[in-house]
Amino acid sequence: MAESRKPLKIVLASPRGFCAGVERAIQIVERALERYGPPVYVRHEIVHNRSVVESLEAKGAIFVEELDAVPDDRPVVFSAHGVPKKVPAEAARRNLFYLDATCPLVSKVHREAERHHDQHRTVILVGHAGHPEVIGTMGQLPPGAVLLVENVSQAETIDVPDPLNLAYATQTTLSVDDTVAIVAALRRRFPALQGPKLEDICYATANRQAAVKAIAGACDALVVIGAPNSSNSLRLVEIAASSGCARSRLVQRAADMDWKWLEGAWRLGITAGASAPERLVDELVAACRARYQVTVEEVCTTKESTVFKLPRELVA
Repeated sequence: MAESRKPLKIVLASPRGFCAGVERAIQIVERALERYGPPVYVRHEIVHNRSVVESLEAKGAIFVEELDAVPDDRPVVFSAHGVPKKVPAEAARRNLFYLDATCPLVSKVHREAERHHDQHRTVILVGHAGHPEVIGTMGQLPPGAVLLVENVSQAETIDVPDPLNLAYATQTTLSVDDTVAIVAALRRRFPALQGPKLEDICYATANRQAAVKAIAGACDALVVIGAPNSSNSLRLVEIAASSGCARSRLVQRAADMDWKWLEGAWRLGITAGASAPERLVDELVAACRARYQVTVEEVCTTKESTVFKLPRELVA
């Protein structure tokens, strides 16, 4: 008689996976391939997920890090994370045809930073050094016009040229709780600090974090499907651990799962970062079914309906 399999309850967080900005960015590359034929070049990974990148490469997309790798006669797409102003300026100088897949919520942060700069304020950007979104936002303004703060400690010690003419903006994929603490520290030091009317952290990032908080305390282990260079995915791991599930980790896909790590767990939480496709969730659930007697529960904290328009060049 076949050995009976141990039961495993899978708790799926919802919302999870693709957000509207990621959906739009991927569609831009796919539509560009359909309209202009391959190859279509993409500056930087269109979104931070290897599976998505490989899927687009198979259709004829070529990913490069800088414009000097793009020939003059082919389209180029800028990634969802946004780019410094010098990038479209260089594309225009070369007469390259380009499509901007920057998430509209990131573009909103760019416009806010420019507005504050026009009003002679120094901009403090809350974000992670070296992340493409941070590089893009800082690159909207002249060198020195944006000061980066990564944590509360830096917020408590940062020097600013004029405390009375100061504003802040944030990377869109940060931990909501961490950002609240950083901004509170800045406001204590700089009461005149100007900020956005609505927080810059995007709705999808906040929703995915709330969904993880809702399930973490009831799970023995929790997996976030996402890439190691995905800021929003890494924040989900941290939030799961701080919300009651110490055994939390990032996994790119089912093939990377460490099944020994799962030993002793009866309830497994699963979510996916905003750049991870749902097929990777399905793949992991199927891999669990091959090893366990699985039941699945989905916990939904909110419904999302946001859709962002494609560039007019692709809808005409």
